[in-house]
Amino acid sequence: MKRPILFFSMTIAVAMIAIGAPEKKPFPAHWGDPPKIQTRDLRNLPGGYGKGSGTLAKWIQKNLDEDGKGLKPLFDGKSLDAFEIKSGTATYELKDGVITGTTVAGSPNTFLCTKKKYGDFELQFEVKCHDKLNSGVQIRSKLKGDQHGGRVNGPQVEIEASGANGSESGYIYGEAAGGWLTPGADRKLHKHFKDGEWNHYKVVAEGPRIQVSVNGVQVSDLTHEGIYKTHPKGLIGLQVHGVGNNGPFTVAWKNLKIREIKK
Repeated sequence: MKRPILFFSMTIAVAMIAIGAPEKKPFPAHWGDPPKIQTRDLRNLPGGYGKGSGTLAKWIQKNLDEDGKGLKPLFDGKSLDAFEIKSGTATYELKDGVITGTTVAGSPNTFLCTKKKYGDFELQFEVKCHDKLNSGVQIRSKLKGDQHGGRVNGPQVEIEASGANGSESGYIYGEAAGGWLTPGADRKLHKHFKDGEWNHYKVVAEGPRIQVSVNGVQVSDLTHEGIYKTHPKGLIGLQVHGVGNNGPFTVAWKNLKIREIKK
């Protein structure tokens, strides 16, 4: 009788360890450590964190609620006075709370940049992009040179239509900063980006770690000490990619909200 009881006890212990850990994606660093003592019930966890205990579910939901409370509009929704156009000649128009960027023939990559600089933050927005237009959102970016107000450089959160084969939306690119920061092995094509529809992005930049979710699915969790060393704080910029003499194509953003993470 002792062996089955011992085996049963060990099974419970292993199950409890499994319950206490998230499946696949890690928790944001600013949440701290999850509760050490947890109930034995198993359920679906909020936020797409797999399965776990009721105790863990409450802890996750509390943190999600706290994160949501701190989000504030990135601009007043009435004008683009909080932004400046840099690096190119594409146009940006604000109407009914939607910012629409339109390509201009012969223009290099163009960015509508915040005047304010941001370091650690959570950024959420919705975006809709023409199927033939690659785009992105710059974070912690800088300016160099004088042409068109300066060349934007730094980490970029990729925006790209899925097409037939999927896309690299949500991965991190170094715009004028070395190319892809997300390693090739981690840039698996996916179809979480819905072509022709509004897509929700969540970006959490905290120290050298950048996490990105597309339509509620985390696609990127990059820790990059190198880019954090050179770009710990900077501008947020909405990109209209250069298209040569093609187009015009448009990309649109709405519901841009941000929460600065204070240490």
